Amino acid sequence: MMSSAVPVASLVLLGLVFLCLYRAALGPTVGDRLAAINVIGTKTMVLIALVSSFFREGFFLDVALVYALIGFLTTVGVAKYLEGSG
Repeated sequence: MMSSAVPVASLVLLGLVFLCLYRAALGPTVGDRLAAINVIGTKTMVLIALVSSFFREGFFLDVALVYALIGFLTTVGVAKYLEGSG
């Protein structure tokens, strides 16, 4: 059961990433675009965790954690730049 649920969940998440990509490209404000890019990063991290579960390899979780930290720091940096205090 687990082996069939992971690819289906991955495809659903991939579809949601493309919807967020649409919002990031055509968002009405810069804040919407920044939030969409942050959501894309979060969904990518979840996809990496699903790959880790599917292949039963723990080092992918380390990759997902580093990816999440880089995404968080990037979001904070861009937000500070857009605010004007950077």
